[in-house]
Amino acid sequence: MAIYDLTKTPADSYDTHTHLNDDKLFHDVPAYIGRANEFRVMEMNIVGYDAIGNQRALEIAQAHDNIYAVLGFQPEDTGSFDASAAGQLEAQIQQDKVVGVGETGLDYYWETTAHDVQKKAFKAHLALAKKYQLPVIIHNRDAFEDVYTMLKESGVTKGVMHSFSGTPEQALAFVDLGMHISFSGVVTFKKAENVREAAKVVPLDRILVETDAPYLAPTPFRGKDNEPAFVKYVIDSLAETLDLTAKELADITRKNAHQLFLNYD
Repeated sequence: MAIYDLTKTPADSYDTHTHLNDDKLFHDVPAYIGRANEFRVMEMNIVGYDAIGNQRALEIAQAHDNIYAVLGFQPEDTGSFDASAAGQLEAQIQQDKVVGVGETGLDYYWETTAHDVQKKAFKAHLALAKKYQLPVIIHNRDAFEDVYTMLKESGVTKGVMHSFSGTPEQALAFVDLGMHISFSGVVTFKKAENVREAAKVVPLDRILVETDAPYLAPTPFRGKDNEPAFVKYVIDSLAETLDLTAKELADITRKNAHQLFLNYD
């Protein structure tokens, strides 16, 4: 693992959105956690996306210190979100170590699931987040208007715009609704100038970092499987964009995650 630059580990960090429950990573969870810890990524949220992913997220979180579960059905998998799945999800989110609802939202890019099916599931997730006073983790792709409208109408006022890739104006619109804005490896991509411009307008107390592993590996690992350790590359790139040190940004984003997910003062 000589690819890691261990000189750039000035502070512990929190990967707020990773999928160690994905088939690509689940086979060797302890190794990925250990490698992340070596790179001082000491806390993370394992985010669910369907029934199997949710169960795995719970198992990982409940078996490891400083790891938490977020449970939900991502837009592409809402075709299986029936009444039974909704009941099971509500029971699961009341379990120990669950710190959020999601990922949920709308995805109009892939067009794998009808929009009305996605909207029904998103509305149900928002209701659960509000009922149990948990932050909601939102997947939004090519669906800004509908996501914004549904979130505003729901009355949910805390959560995360996951792997944000929109405009500065869109970022501020979600901040005004109470959302945090989370940046992934996309911020390291050469052509993602719009994402870096969006980061510049987000208040520092609303910024989070994530990997979305095994997806969206940051530069210089594009095209390879991502992993939680690589959140450090997100921090390094984002810190440069915001004219902060990596340590300052790691501290800021970890504090923000603690306040949002763990209710730390």
